[in-house]
Amino acid sequence: MTVELPAFRDPALLQCALTHTSYANEHPEEQIPDNERLEFLGDAVLDFVAGAWLFEQFPEFDEGRLTSVRAALVRVSTLANFARQIGLPDRLRLGKGEIDTGGRERDNILGDAFEALVGALYLDQGLEAVRRLLIPLFEQATPAILQARLDRDAKSRLQEWSQGVLGITPRYRIVAAEGPDHARVFTAEVWLGDVVAGVGRGSSKQLAEQLAAQAALAQTEALMQQF
Repeated sequence: MTVELPAFRDPALLQCALTHTSYANEHPEEQIPDNERLEFLGDAVLDFVAGAWLFEQFPEFDEGRLTSVRAALVRVSTLANFARQIGLPDRLRLGKGEIDTGGRERDNILGDAFEALVGALYLDQGLEAVRRLLIPLFEQATPAILQARLDRDAKSRLQEWSQGVLGITPRYRIVAAEGPDHARVFTAEVWLGDVVAGVGRGSSKQLAEQLAAQAALAQTEALMQQF
């Protein structure tokens, strides 16, 4: 199935979504904002649409499993692949330095641009247009995610990574419990040595720890620089 870049009613929104900060800094005379604010909005819209779609598609999944699959769907590498599928790399407006260093193929730049595109599309045409773009991409990506067990237990994946790469076993701490007894929200930290590697909040201690592990997994490159 081919997924195409949507047509925009307001071309300026699309142009902004495709404008990396490096381009905006090199071309101040154009007075076009970069895509970082749209990226912020798109991140929130992506989480909502992915969560709602998974909730409808997988009634047998509990909260933890839904959270894990959603995390795999909206992770940087997945979003970068979505960007490639709809032809974003060639349309990105990048500064010369980013172009020269392969910015058009860098996952973080592509993932951010895809989030910005989602934010721009939401402003341009609303939530239903976003769903028309995202759901075919989710339908293509989810079977591979489940087959490869990319949504598997985050604590296990973090332990495998941290022991294999850093030689450290993660430690978890519940640092807060808020709200009434029937609606408690727990906050967990995961520590690698003396470093807080991730923080998660959830309706159970187990879920909070899983989300803390997911947060740590999302920044493994940064963590490696601290050891």
